[in-house]
Amino acid sequence: MLRLTFFLILLFVSCSHCISAKEREIHEYALDLFGATHMRIAAREWMLERGQTDVVPPLIRSLRYFPEDSSQTLLVLKELTGEDFGKNWFEWIVWWQDNPTEPFTNNEIYLEKVFKRIDKNFDIFFYPDIERQIRLEEILWGGVRKDGIPALTNPKLILANEADYITDKELVFGISINGDTRAYPYRFMDWHEMLNDEIGGVAVSLAYCTLCGSGILYKTQIGSNKEPIIFGSSGFLYRSNKLMYDQETHSLWNQFNGQPVVGKLTNSGIKLEVLPLVTTTWGEWLKQHPDTKVLAEDTGFHRDYTPGAAYGAYFFSEELMFPASVQDKTLNKKEKVFGLRISGANKAWPLSSFKKQTVINDQIGIIPIVLIGNEKSETVRAYRSDGIQFKLSESGELTADNQVWTLTENELIGPNNKKLSRLPGHISYWFAWTGYFPETLAK
Repeated sequence: MLRLTFFLILLFVSCSHCISAKEREIHEYALDLFGATHMRIAAREWMLERGQTDVVPPLIRSLRYFPEDSSQTLLVLKELTGEDFGKNWFEWIVWWQDNPTEPFTNNEIYLEKVFKRIDKNFDIFFYPDIERQIRLEEILWGGVRKDGIPALTNPKLILANEADYITDKELVFGISINGDTRAYPYRFMDWHEMLNDEIGGVAVSLAYCTLCGSGILYKTQIGSNKEPIIFGSSGFLYRSNKLMYDQETHSLWNQFNGQPVVGKLTNSGIKLEVLPLVTTTWGEWLKQHPDTKVLAEDTGFHRDYTPGAAYGAYFFSEELMFPASVQDKTLNKKEKVFGLRISGANKAWPLSSFKKQTVINDQIGIIPIVLIGNEKSETVRAYRSDGIQFKLSESGELTADNQVWTLTENELIGPNNKKLSRLPGHISYWFAWTGYFPETLAK
């Protein structure tokens, strides 16, 4: 009776979307992998007898949710793929990323139904014939519901002298736009990951992926549109990177490159502009910007905002929490790098290059640049250099040709008021940077 009910539901949905009887059967058995025990057994037997690899993705996905069935599922996977990674769901996913199999037709309808069992609100992200730039079968649930990691939108700010809750050594995201200077402590962003705000008259989102160690500041007013894009956390991941979503179209966006990858805005040509921000300690930021405002402790949410409470164990681990294929072993997968992507060229510098406060004169593509950084505070700022060779004096001043330059958040200012503009780079783990920019150069 239960199987008949599932079949009738699928029949109704399938007919409305012109799915053939053969496709309905595949959908039915793929869904049965997430049903009652006897349904899962029957589904695996059918898949084994059928012998087609288009069901490999749901089989691997089921390993995560039904580890008690792993021995039976592994028998089918081994027969269909010729591979054997044991019960290690993580390794199966990495193999799957490197060895894609063609999914069965209309798998977006199947995914909608599977994810809806976790959270009924997930169905808004998947529908028939949905536009996509990534393989839908690689989208994984991150362990939270839609907006289970709540965004901070226009949060309360306080003056620096009122911020008695924060210590000098805590890391913050520092932002300064048109004279509006603000700090957003890491320990708050660990719990919220998305910030929607207006800074210096510019609508922005700070998209922070804790899993890939990257906080990226995006301008969210596109073209002549008056209303900025407001982002939230979907609850989904792609290769251990968060998929954020916009509240108007519910398209899924790649946090790392600022592009819509699933949904109505996909293939629209929209790409968010990256703006400068810096990671530094509260003490350093306050010393450089005594007029700064800072996120208030009263966010409107009840969380344990103690430093490290959310992801401390992950940050200090060498392992990933979710699967991601890492092809480039130049650096350790979770080594932190500072990356730039301009003029069609990508380049990354390990934070270890800045063990002491250090100046690096370099170039990206054909553009000469200078980087000023400090590994201990995870601080790197990059500027165009126009080929000028910079260094630090014994007193710690930035100089070129024995003349002192002034470092600001937006530019370097030198003799005769010469100005060199800031470049919008950011910190991330190596696995994420090389995963999205595989052609990158590691300095």
